[in-house]
Amino acid sequence: MALDAAARKPFLDRYRTCPALLRQAWDEVPAEARAWRPGEGRWSAHEVVVHCADSETYAAIRIRLLLAEPEPLIVGYDENVWARRFDYTASDAELALQLVETVRAHTSAMLARLPGEAWGRLGRHTHSGPYGTDDWLRSYGEHLEIHAAQIRRNLEAWRQR
Repeated sequence: MALDAAARKPFLDRYRTCPALLRQAWDEVPAEARAWRPGEGRWSAHEVVVHCADSETYAAIRIRLLLAEPEPLIVGYDENVWARRFDYTASDAELALQLVETVRAHTSAMLARLPGEAWGRLGRHTHSGPYGTDDWLRSYGEHLEIHAAQIRRNLEAWRQR
């Protein structure tokens, strides 16, 4: 379902402000708990933060493809493969957080300049089929909220271990 300008605004606001939620969740995790995993195959808070950086950089490209290309193909990826292949455990979490903040600020500014008619464009996602600008906004509007909550769940599990 397409979003009108009024329905789109809360998603844009969430998209713009959520990096602070991710940083706040990360800052709540003691240094000794940041690399701790809550279970086999589950990510540490550190890996979550690095995933968010990779996801944000790809999300920024995805929305630009949707807005600018005539028949954009949005290629899905396996985030667990990326975490292993790019050795998220060895990545710098502070750089990852800075990247999330910068990419979101840059993309938010671009989105704020868009005329209303720019929205509603469609492409195709390799995993889910038809995929448009409003699908992108719904997904990424809440993405960092989801991962901030994941970090807090990790912290609670670490405390209860």
